[in-house]
Amino acid sequence: MTNFPEEYFRRYDESNDENFYVQPRKVVHIDDGAIAILQDKYAELLPQNGVYLDLMSSWRSHYPDALNAVRVDALGMNADEMADNPQLDNYVVHNLNRNPVLPYENAIYHGVTCAVSVQYLTNPVKVFAEVNRVLQNDGVFVVSFSNRCFPTKAVAVWTAMRDLQHVALVTEYFQASGNWRDINTAIHNQSNHDPMFIVWGYKAS
Repeated sequence: MTNFPEEYFRRYDESNDENFYVQPRKVVHIDDGAIAILQDKYAELLPQNGVYLDLMSSWRSHYPDALNAVRVDALGMNADEMADNPQLDNYVVHNLNRNPVLPYENAIYHGVTCAVSVQYLTNPVKVFAEVNRVLQNDGVFVVSFSNRCFPTKAVAVWTAMRDLQHVALVTEYFQASGNWRDINTAIHNQSNHDPMFIVWGYKAS
């Protein structure tokens, strides 16, 4: 297991996250090309007719309609954003940096997604372990990110790294949290749209 130094997860702005996220930001944080790539990957990786959790959710979740979700739960920081997200069935406001324990039962999700937000986690290994707990056996966790962030709230290790190093770092989060198999990566770094980096793994049976 990787033991990350505590200073990796310090941030320039250590004030309460609730204050930072109190104002709704009803915008998407990647362009249409990157969204299309993410939707294609969700269609490939997430089982159809499944129950999904959108982790660190906000105004849009980018699930393709063809997935025909049975239910989509969400956990995020701003109730107004999630209330305006048409793909969510249920949502809860929860600060993972204050409490990394997910407020869900064991083994209830077919898939969990975390889009363009992993860079803000101050205890990512614990959160990844919690995602593993709430997934069913062979369920998939899909983590995606681009090259944008709120730099004052991103953790120090993230802001010190370049894009491909971020891919390696998120892969280490999977490995350090345990009980994952078939950890994979996809890199889409083209000049005509925002880059999209995706790391995913499956809960080991």
